[in-house]
Amino acid sequence: MTEPVEKVSQEEMQSQFQQRYTALLDENKKLSAKIKENEITALKLQGALETLDYFIEKPEEPEDTDVTDELVTGG
Repeated sequence: MTEPVEKVSQEEMQSQFQQRYTALLDENKKLSAKIKENEITALKLQGALETLDYFIEKPEEPEDTDVTDELVTGG
């Protein structure tokens, strides 16, 4: 029976795996932060779009210049 040939020691393999694992965790943190940032920006844009839609779709009301405000005083 032939034994498996190891080209890399177990210690070296463990070190490489640990480095890859740590790098992936760091990348996940960065991507999570970017997703959160994008969600905040998307919400702001959504609000701006809704405001613009409201003003674009709302017909302008004509100004009634014949109406005056009357102030009733107690004197």
